[in-house]
Amino acid sequence: MFEIVRKKILNPTVTLMEINAPMVAKKAEPGQFIILRVDEDGERIPLTIADYDRDKGTVTVIFQIVGATTFKLGLKEENDSIHDLAGPLGRSTETDGLGKVAVVGGGVGCAIAYPVAKKLHASGAEVHSIVGFRNKDLIILEDEFRNVSDRFVMMTDDGSAGEKGLVTDALKKLIESGETYDEVITIGPLIMMKFVCALTKQYGIRTVASMNPIMIDGTGMCGGCRLSVGGKTKFACVDGPDFDGHLIDFDEAIARSSMYKPFERKAYDDACALYRQEVRL
Repeated sequence: MFEIVRKKILNPTVTLMEINAPMVAKKAEPGQFIILRVDEDGERIPLTIADYDRDKGTVTVIFQIVGATTFKLGLKEENDSIHDLAGPLGRSTETDGLGKVAVVGGGVGCAIAYPVAKKLHASGAEVHSIVGFRNKDLIILEDEFRNVSDRFVMMTDDGSAGEKGLVTDALKKLIESGETYDEVITIGPLIMMKFVCALTKQYGIRTVASMNPIMIDGTGMCGGCRLSVGGKTKFACVDGPDFDGHLIDFDEAIARSSMYKPFERKAYDDACALYRQEVRL
């Protein structure tokens, strides 16, 4: 059993949890993930490690409520426990030798981008962070990004916070103003990463994309995170989750990821109905 030591609601659908897991915290690195089960009969789901504290022995996860398991996890409170937690899994994000990097995050993907920006900043790299959200009510980790960024740009689709527009608009503006980057690291919705990579390809800037959004089982056995990279089949959970963004077949990944949305929605609706029934009882 793994105790929840802190819980924070970041926005109406996104929650932060800090969990006591000393052995995982001891080895965790940015880009890696954990597998958890909320209860003994629950399904296994992967969640990326948003932060870790080796001294306290805790790992932090940030999750969006989209299905039955994340709904059940969201009902847990501080001092409650999670039944199973294993990790760290996956390959950590490579940051060695990078002097100047643009980290581009979108939506809940910013929870994955933040520890990468934090490690780069701690290593002495110059970090330009560009984060995007649909509107001001969905913003997460703004202060955390500002603290680890030499330059910080906030974008919202409707202009309710920061600048109005897309993260690609901000990145293009920085590049055309003369900023040069050793690498661009992008983490967020698949469609966002597709266009970030298309933009950087025009300028010949190496770009790494995190394919966390398509992971399911976390071991490579289910095949749900299968994708094509440079014409070869890869699995996000065991070969990644980071890949050369200019080699990823994003159209294939987007098409395959949409297959699971009806199942997630039904599982979520069923879990909500069961919860309401239990509350009435």
